Amino acid sequence: MSQTNILLESGTNELEIVEFFIDEVGSDGKVYTGHYGVNVAKVLEIIRKPQVTAMPNQPHPCVKGAFNLRSRIIPLVDLSLWLGKRMQESEAQKVVVTEFNNVINAFLVSGVNRIHRLSWTQIEPPDDNLVRYTGSSITGVVKFDDRIILILDMEKIIADLNPNLTFRLDKSEEAEEGRVAARPVRVLISDDSSMIRRTLSRGLEKVGFEVVQTSNGKDAWDRLEAFKHQAEQEQRPLTDLLNIVVSDIEMPIMDGHNLCKRIKDDPVLGTLPVILFSSLITDRLRHKGLAVGADDQISKPDITILARHIKKLLNERQGFDFAPENGAQGE
Repeated sequence: MSQTNILLESGTNELEIVEFFIDEVGSDGKVYTGHYGVNVAKVLEIIRKPQVTAMPNQPHPCVKGAFNLRSRIIPLVDLSLWLGKRMQESEAQKVVVTEFNNVINAFLVSGVNRIHRLSWTQIEPPDDNLVRYTGSSITGVVKFDDRIILILDMEKIIADLNPNLTFRLDKSEEAEEGRVAARPVRVLISDDSSMIRRTLSRGLEKVGFEVVQTSNGKDAWDRLEAFKHQAEQEQRPLTDLLNIVVSDIEMPIMDGHNLCKRIKDDPVLGTLPVILFSSLITDRLRHKGLAVGADDQISKPDITILARHIKKLLNERQGFDFAPENGAQGE
């Protein structure tokens, strides 16, 4: 896909989504159409269904095999099967080729409608009932007059299919006596996935950090302003209350780029290091984080690298005394 202007802008709290659909054959034999979306930033291109070669020891029935695209061997996932549906056969089927978490995958769908340019304020978080019904595979909902578009959690799909892409912390990073900081380290994290917030919090707490959780950029901004107000009222440095911010990029209401821009534009909060921790950290998109002043950008799901880079930034910016272990300074 060609890069549109939105891919060259940063901090606007806007995104573009590709709307695609799946024609599902119901148990009654009727065909029902479901509408879904994925961030344009994750899409490399959209192609016709290619010739697919079966793979040995395929990890899941929804992995149809692999195909060759300009000398790259890419696995093809039948999205309908992963969603527990049966897609109506058609010669018009399309394949959405994606890149996120530094991995390229492809998803088979019935067809692609169009691209929508939206504000993150237009994307509503799924309610608890929808989360339960869809097995936490939906990250957002976009409502139009004639249909609803469900934003799929593509990272969850790939993590379920490839256990090597799960969040893990090396044992070597877990805090031991004499290795924790001399004073408390408090990290504010922002991520719209409750599973990722829990996993990330557990990992950073094992390193010895205190963690404050928020579910989107707006919640994070409100907490940051509260910390700033408290520091001013108590006449204390902000770093007595909070040391660093770790934020996802894709979040309803306010995204991570907009959050980072707001932080860096604030004369007080701007002194805090900000790390963008997202599946969208790729070579072709890294410029967006740089444009909003991010101090570091790390691709999910590597908590180990994240923990090392937090230590490195706190050593440099706030005078902490973390030893440069496990090659942290050279990551």
